[in-house]
Amino acid sequence: MTTHEAPPDTVSVAMAQKLPPVRQSPLGKLLRDHQAVAAGVLLIIIIMAGVLASLISPYSPNAASLQLINAPLGTPGHPLGADGSGRDILSRLLHSINTSMLSALIGTGVALLIGVTAGLIGGYLGRRVRGATDWIFNLLMAFPGLLVLIILIPVTKADFRATMLLFGILLSPTIYRIVRNQVVAVKNELFVDAARVSGLSNLRILGRHVLFVVRGPIIIAAAFMANAAIGAQAGLAFLGLGSNSVPSFGAMIAEAFVNLYTHPLQLLWPSLMLGLITACLVLLGNSLRDALEGSRKTRTPSKKHRSHPRIAAVRAGAAKAIVTSPTTLLEIDSLAIGYPDAAGEVTEVVRNVSLTVEPGEIVGLVGESGSGKTQSAFAALGVLPREAIIVGGRVLIEGRDVTELSQPQFRALRGGTIAYVPQEPMSNLDPSSRIGAQLVEGLRASSGLSRRDAKVRILELLGRVGIIDPERVFMAYPHEVSGGMAQRALIAGAVAGRPKLLIADEPTTALDVTVQAEILDLLRDLQSELGMGVLLVTHNFGVVADLCDRLVVMRSGEVVETGTVREVFQDPQHPYTKMLLSSILDEGHVRNDPPLTITTAMPERTIR
Repeated sequence: MTTHEAPPDTVSVAMAQKLPPVRQSPLGKLLRDHQAVAAGVLLIIIIMAGVLASLISPYSPNAASLQLINAPLGTPGHPLGADGSGRDILSRLLHSINTSMLSALIGTGVALLIGVTAGLIGGYLGRRVRGATDWIFNLLMAFPGLLVLIILIPVTKADFRATMLLFGILLSPTIYRIVRNQVVAVKNELFVDAARVSGLSNLRILGRHVLFVVRGPIIIAAAFMANAAIGAQAGLAFLGLGSNSVPSFGAMIAEAFVNLYTHPLQLLWPSLMLGLITACLVLLGNSLRDALEGSRKTRTPSKKHRSHPRIAAVRAGAAKAIVTSPTTLLEIDSLAIGYPDAAGEVTEVVRNVSLTVEPGEIVGLVGESGSGKTQSAFAALGVLPREAIIVGGRVLIEGRDVTELSQPQFRALRGGTIAYVPQEPMSNLDPSSRIGAQLVEGLRASSGLSRRDAKVRILELLGRVGIIDPERVFMAYPHEVSGGMAQRALIAGAVAGRPKLLIADEPTTALDVTVQAEILDLLRDLQSELGMGVLLVTHNFGVVADLCDRLVVMRSGEVVETGTVREVFQDPQHPYTKMLLSSILDEGHVRNDPPLTITTAMPERTIR
């Protein structure tokens, strides 16, 4: 086989010479937001005043004196005066902060716990689960919240903590709808599919990727729900539906209304404090949302982001070929896949597809877009859409029919036995998470390594796949690297678990021509070193000629021809195969001048 000397990775070299800006952390953005700093500092001061109320308040909030009834502002020992019952206003004001904060904490916490959990489950799982959760929360929304709280006052015995717990349950449909709608929009993103293929459980995908992406709307909704809980507790206290022994802004405002015309300042202090707390919560929630979801401001890289010398090879044992059994790695036998239409009729998009991949063999699955090749590969990976129906046939991995496996059983195969290299590297990386964290997470899920050992292996493999500065790429976000570098990182992650079978779906389509050649050379080298079987899904016969031992040609969901690369290229049997070859081959070299040379958009390649 004639080898192709790939040009240097000019993109990698250029990026090593001039590092991209480092993403600013959300905390850094908050500290540079004057609105967030002002609101946060004021809210912290208020909360600390409440926490220390028993130490700094001059009197007990319920201590009354007949001599102090409606005492004016500036009375000795009572800076804000006293109310109509002779109780110190400053003491009641400080202790009322605790009541409001505890109300916000209980109401918002319960709403988030119920709403976020149900929203993630209802949005991520199938239609039946979503239908059930929608029905439950629609029923909760039908109840008039404040009226329910008033009716249940005898049950809660006017304890504001129990009342706020019920209020949190009544608030949960709001957060449920926000989370469910966000999850439905995110769950079909390619980076979620990539996390699923890497072997992560649904729980880890929801907690690490999906929840992380939808956190912005949850945060701003939590700020408003905290305000709603504070307002609900104050409103009930204003109506006299709380315990008289519990200091509250609502109770203070109700007391002040009695003396509104004679002592109006009594109304000012609780109203002002209540307004400050709600305003700070809203402003801080908006600023935090913007810090998490807003534009990524940049800064100059620090000295710690210097160039790292290229790692020459993986650590001991990583480059050794895996000892595989003589059993066929992948066998797709008479596979048929269909999708139901609106009338319930199943339309088959893949019919009677059969192919095999042996240990150490590269098989090309070739066809036009829509020929069913990706659907066949996804059936082997277990990531077909939920609507897909396997009408017939089997998919065997090392003799085990994976179409009969549950998701937890299939998850045990991913990463270690079977791995995946996607078509679009940028779409398969979570934009909100560092590249290294994603690769380490996938490796730990499939291998059980500690975080430290997984990081060491990933860094070594990043060097092995030709990345000049592995540590910088490890700490980078996807937008900070080129497409070719992102694809190299994904290949490193795919082979980190030393899989026996690698499925590569158009791994060079989204890349420049020179980078395509480097990626193909990289795949060939890794396949040889690790002894993997490879199923290469592609429409490019130049890629097939360069890499593959055998090829399978698909058209309209069916296999029309199979054979070794040389047999099919020199003597194609099916008219469709002849048509595909005639559209790209240089006929002056096809039949008479071995070795067979193919002219494509890529550098000239020769079939081995």
